Amino acid sequence: MTRSAGASSLAAELLRDILPGVSRSFALSLRVLPGALGVPLGVTYLVARAADTIADTHALPPGDRLAMLRTLRAALDDGGAAPPTPAIAGDGPERTLLARLPDVLTAYRALEAGDRARARAVLLTLTQAMVEALERFPPESTGHLGALETRADLDRYTYLNAGCVGEFWTDMVVAHRPRCAAWDVPAMRAHGTRFGQGLQLVNVLRDLPRDLRLGRCYLPRVELLRLGLAPADLLDPGAMPRVRPLVDAVVQDAVARLDAGRAYTLAVPRREARLRLACAWPLFIGLGTLGRLRRAGNLLDPAVTVKVPRAEVRRMLARSLALVWIDRGLDAWARRLAAGAGEPAGV
Repeated sequence: MTRSAGASSLAAELLRDILPGVSRSFALSLRVLPGALGVPLGVTYLVARAADTIADTHALPPGDRLAMLRTLRAALDDGGAAPPTPAIAGDGPERTLLARLPDVLTAYRALEAGDRARARAVLLTLTQAMVEALERFPPESTGHLGALETRADLDRYTYLNAGCVGEFWTDMVVAHRPRCAAWDVPAMRAHGTRFGQGLQLVNVLRDLPRDLRLGRCYLPRVELLRLGLAPADLLDPGAMPRVRPLVDAVVQDAVARLDAGRAYTLAVPRREARLRLACAWPLFIGLGTLGRLRRAGNLLDPAVTVKVPRAEVRRMLARSLALVWIDRGLDAWARRLAAGAGEPAGV
């Protein structure tokens, strides 16, 4: 077996055996992606997911996690070894991923030079977000609560964690899909950025009570102060009526940003049906989740879980298969979902 064939075989094994266990929605999009896009996008995701697992583990203090992240960031550049990874209890998929991190980095280094450069850029941005979070927020064990300060901080957070992925996705598509070579790349990168930020805002709202109990408040302190609230007040589910105006404003921001995802999806040529589906699925699931968040009784209550049920996801997938070649059908459905989440999608 040649080195190239061996590297391709390793990547295929990792994506087959590990990716489905550490990702629900992205694994769906990856499975449907056309041609040569699947491997570089999937391998990049696995590196990012391993870094995120290191950043989030409670098995080590934040300082040790920071050191491991910095070692991993250096390994993206100099070909060094993977950092020693923390022990995670059980036999779950995250533990398996960390155990295979040296193989994941081998698959990353085997990417074609252009793909590896694009992967390196987005991975450095994503891991920078993890470093900043560990430096900003107090250790989980202290019981203290930190918060983002301003809306600009929230915009930066959503860019570093997801908006940059929209830029990366666009660059990869232009590099690999000739039918998309005529795209206005700056405009599509901007759409991709907003699309990613919208999806991250969905995560902010969905995970609000869990994050608060981990000492992290992503609703800006300045915005809370205008409502007469401090971040610690959100630990009381009874504060929900007072924080509702800010939650509604974040929902509307997410709807507006996901409208860029609607434009992005429709800009994919109809003959690129698989690529369209890979964009449409997170869009529809994100909008569906926003609708449920908007209707949920109390997003501060840790007992409240908001997500699109698997049966509804399957219906979304089936419907999108029927509409993927129909611009007006996809457009109308996205607008209806957006209207159910908040204000109608933009023109």
